[in-house]
Amino acid sequence: FVEKIDNQTFKMRTYERGVEDETLSCGTGATGVAIAMHASKQTENTVITLYPKGGELQVSFNLTDNGYANIWLEGPATLVFKGDVDW
Repeated sequence: FVEKIDNQTFKMRTYERGVEDETLSCGTGATGVAIAMHASKQTENTVITLYPKGGELQVSFNLTDNGYANIWLEGPATLVFKGDVDW
């Protein structure tokens, strides 16, 4: 789910199949949102700030004749769970 805040900023929420719940953040989803917002003319910016529940992310990219290239995702990485599996 995406909400436009301004021409460069969007809030996003991600529900992941397999997790079967909303996640704090999703790199694939954030990148997809940034590209989709640009492709659908919701923004002309090539640096997009996103706010999932887990904190601020930035996606930057170059628009080329063949689509999108040099796509970068930046943001904090925080350990939210640690577990052990007994076999």
